[in-house]
Amino acid sequence: MSVFSHSEFDEHQQVAFFNHRASGLKAIIAVHNTNLGPALGGCRMWPYASDDEALTDVLRLSRGMTYKSALANLQLGGGKAVIIGDPVRDKTDALLHAMGDFIQGLGGRYITAEDSGTSVADMLKIGEKTHFVSGVDKVSAHGGDPSPSTAHGVFVSLREAVYHKLGRTDLKGVKVAIQGLGNVGYRLAEQLRDAGAELFVTDIIQANVDRAVRELNATAVKGDNIFSLDVDVFAPCALGAAINDQTIAQLKASIVAGAANNQLATVEHGYQLHQRGILYAPDYVVNAGGIVDVYCQRKMLQKNYDVENYAADLDAKVEGIGATLREIFVRSDSENIPTFVIADQVAEERFTSAKSIYQPESVLA
Repeated sequence: MSVFSHSEFDEHQQVAFFNHRASGLKAIIAVHNTNLGPALGGCRMWPYASDDEALTDVLRLSRGMTYKSALANLQLGGGKAVIIGDPVRDKTDALLHAMGDFIQGLGGRYITAEDSGTSVADMLKIGEKTHFVSGVDKVSAHGGDPSPSTAHGVFVSLREAVYHKLGRTDLKGVKVAIQGLGNVGYRLAEQLRDAGAELFVTDIIQANVDRAVRELNATAVKGDNIFSLDVDVFAPCALGAAINDQTIAQLKASIVAGAANNQLATVEHGYQLHQRGILYAPDYVVNAGGIVDVYCQRKMLQKNYDVENYAADLDAKVEGIGATLREIFVRSDSENIPTFVIADQVAEERFTSAKSIYQPESVLA
């Protein structure tokens, strides 16, 4: 399959492939757009079933990062990296070093960070070969881990969606079904519990479910049964395409708001949600807290930007996700256009108006 004719290509500026036989590294980096700044996005390691599956994933994720950064008002473009392999069995120092060499070779057009299958420790190892790594600042509140900020941004978004759709000013008694209890999903569950929400949870790792039941008084749900629950909010916090031909008809929730990337299998599913009156909080708006955190961490490298400035700036920007969603919801209602279409329009207005492609001398490089 030609990259240029791929259904998810969407005018990517650069797609790079890397093979390192000695370490076993097979990786792809996609740079979607750098008009607003360097392309920053996480490095995912996953045992993809095929190379085509990996390419599709990296292209979709990269595009999403462009829109996410634009909607969060960041001076960043969108990019993503994927490593084809099992993060438990295949990850080695040599592989991570080779990944660092790959990233360094792009000269700063792409900056990496952790994602599914990678960690802060992995970023530090990659950082031994390149300085184009973020989310590793030990001065920040969580040692460089952006997932707490991602989770808080999802919480802010869910709260805004509940207010807009249900007219509720708090979350007490609001029923939320959470699919996925990883770093972000579990932290979201904690915040929802503290706000008084009633939780229903599922995860492919039973220990995560057991922990939520034990510590958060959540109700365990088996697998795909999570879609058909009679709840107020469905929060997809696992992998993408949770809203698809099989699941969309099962939904009884009046709101979809979660942390997962690319929640809609196709744009048609977004139109179907709109037609059914289900409020969809676009995922790349909702889960922007992590990229905001990483951006603020990199700004700490600048003069006159200390830890206090980082914390205040981060908090303001993450809380600002709610205001962005409010604008999208209001425009969607007034124009009778799906929320994801409105979100795309707002993002495109921002990143397409930039006049030049990012150059490596940027302050964030």
